[in-house]
Amino acid sequence: MKQKFNIITSTCVPLPLENVDTDQIIPARFLKATTREESFFGDNLFRDWRYNADGTVNKDFVLNNPTYSGCILVAGKNFGSGSSREHAAWAIAGYGFRVVISSFFADIHKNNELNNFVLPVVVSEDFLAELFDSIKNNPKTEVEVNLPEQTVTNKATGRQEIFDINGYKKHCLVNGLDDIDFLIQNKDKIEQWEQQNA
Repeated sequence: MKQKFNIITSTCVPLPLENVDTDQIIPARFLKATTREESFFGDNLFRDWRYNADGTVNKDFVLNNPTYSGCILVAGKNFGSGSSREHAAWAIAGYGFRVVISSFFADIHKNNELNNFVLPVVVSEDFLAELFDSIKNNPKTEVEVNLPEQTVTNKATGRQEIFDINGYKKHCLVNGLDDIDFLIQNKDKIEQWEQQNA
């Protein structure tokens, strides 16, 4: 879903697991789906962790714990590793997460998130550990992610870090544009350049 980004302040869902790969984010069997509905993929985010083999809800998994909620997912190091399936980003967006915070993302998955209006925020391992501690101590802890200023702030401690983002992707997120929208927005400039360089 195309959404403009500015400042997002939210409680967080903690997933303190490292090396979470795209097959865990959205199992391969769902890649055969003929729908592109975000709700379908969101309903199956972390499917094999959210549900037991018999289909019953796994009450031990964080998404099934009403204690935690919010549009920010805080994940362990090396999030989105494995295959490059874009469906993983569809599932994250479809569930309602707008930001994923980790100390490291697999490059292809990071770009897939950006292309699907989910902001991947890379922080230091120390800052990430502090976030997990703050959320564990108080699930109502809020985090502020300021895209224009490129800052992320732990509201519980006041600690802040600056994160990097590609300038083009930042422009697109701030303005709610996908790649096609950007080209259409610059149609006149493109045509002018073509005429000058014909």
